[in-house]
Amino acid sequence: MKNNVKVQRAIANLTQADLAEKIGVSRQTINAIEAGKYVPSTVLALKISKLFEKPVNDIFELEDTD
Repeated sequence: MKNNVKVQRAIANLTQADLAEKIGVSRQTINAIEAGKYVPSTVLALKISKLFEKPVNDIFELEDTD
């Protein structure tokens, strides 16, 4: 799954730690999501979407291999 969490985080001027604190996860979780090593749960994806005020599909995109 591709994502643009890092881009959205930069636009919002948030560090990984800032984003993690706002949505209730660890900084390592944000790092893993941005690196594509972790696919967030539906709830977590929705929290990220709500925080950035963007539809989930604007932040996360399924790849053909998913």
